Amino acid sequence: MRPSFLDRLGLHRPELRAWAMYDWAISAVQVGIVTAIFPIYYVKVAGAGLIEGKATQHLATANTVSLAFVALLSPILGAAADYVAAKKRFLAAFMLLGLAAIAAMFFIHTGDLLLASILFVLAMIGATGSFVFYEALLPHIASPEEVDRVSTAGYAVGYIGGGVLLAVNLAWIQKPGWFGLPAGPGLAEAAATLPVRLAFVSIAAWWALFSIPLFRRVPEPPRRLEFDERRGENPVVVAFTRLGETFRELRGFRQAFVFLIAFLIYNDGIQTIIKMATAYGTELGIGQGALITAILMVQFVGIPFSFLFGSLAGRIGAKRAVFLGLLVYTAISVLGYFMRTATHFFVLAGLVGIVQGGTQALSRSLFASMTPPHKSGEFFGFFSVFEKFAGIFGPLFFAAAIAFTGSSRAAILSVIAFFVVGGALLATVNVLEGERAARDAEAEARTVDRSPQTAGGDARPAV
Repeated sequence: MRPSFLDRLGLHRPELRAWAMYDWAISAVQVGIVTAIFPIYYVKVAGAGLIEGKATQHLATANTVSLAFVALLSPILGAAADYVAAKKRFLAAFMLLGLAAIAAMFFIHTGDLLLASILFVLAMIGATGSFVFYEALLPHIASPEEVDRVSTAGYAVGYIGGGVLLAVNLAWIQKPGWFGLPAGPGLAEAAATLPVRLAFVSIAAWWALFSIPLFRRVPEPPRRLEFDERRGENPVVVAFTRLGETFRELRGFRQAFVFLIAFLIYNDGIQTIIKMATAYGTELGIGQGALITAILMVQFVGIPFSFLFGSLAGRIGAKRAVFLGLLVYTAISVLGYFMRTATHFFVLAGLVGIVQGGTQALSRSLFASMTPPHKSGEFFGFFSVFEKFAGIFGPLFFAAAIAFTGSSRAAILSVIAFFVVGGALLATVNVLEGERAARDAEAEARTVDRSPQTAGGDARPAV
């Protein structure tokens, strides 16, 4: 019997579809608040009157603060959520914080830079924090054979969901009269900014509405047995103890460990370009409509090219395909330095759309291929925590470059350092050796599981 379309996507059960819908919901935040609408409003309205580069520098600093906060809290909260079996409750708490902050962006007006910065930091803490617990639900609803397909499906669903709302927002921002909103020249500031401020409210509403299936259909995972052995211990101590244990185990898989460091470096450069692109374009005088349309294009270009990048990896190998993506990102940074017009921004957005999804998806697949399946949950949990730590440095580096040179152009060029260093480390990774080490470790684990000592109920490994 041929598998159905939903089977091929990895969305063949209600709880899997409900889980993926959260990606649809929160991608509106990623696209509208992180990438497209809010950064433009932050520079043009909240940061009006500041010297060139200053508003972009403040936005980069706000990104750094929010990521640092979540990076420090996520291992503690993750352990606490496991300890009391409350992943969905923690997700809901962070989501409500983010929802409230985004909805409150409606009240940001000209010159309200401090208010805009505080609300952005709270929104990012809410969104990023909720995503930690969202990702932690996946291993509990998908089998090891399903995880890759379900994860990829969530990524694609997110692309579509974020793109759909951004298209609607773009329509009423560009043509407010079509929607009964104030339009035309000579409007008061409150009326002129109303379409964008309503876009913020719509993002909060979208996030809330499409999160409902997850809370209704995805079950709360049971309390982890290992915590029964540590009952009464401080969850903070347990969290950092486990983090240290996982770090020591991962270091034993040298190729996977070196690849992880490489990915954290070059992905920081990728995320910095995504987060700072529209703020940079706004400072150069590129129109709001053109910037948002270009980001919308990235959403829909990214869907087919993610699959095409997968096909390319089948021909030349995943590592070489990632190298190709890093070369394109280096070219994007160089071209960004010379960017002058909206046409230039569209070209750069098209290049980002071509490589963004594929580079990140193949990076995850490479890491997974060098990870023993019985350790994948722990290793990817470690990966999630340190990805957030590493994400602090790109925006911080960007803000420092502006402060040092007084130019956003120099800052966009400085991002190349992340691609060069990350690519150099990636070049040292022997993927075949890493895959062989993972297979050997898995075979050894299965041998121990089937040994007489363990078969009889003794949990100790054979010696």
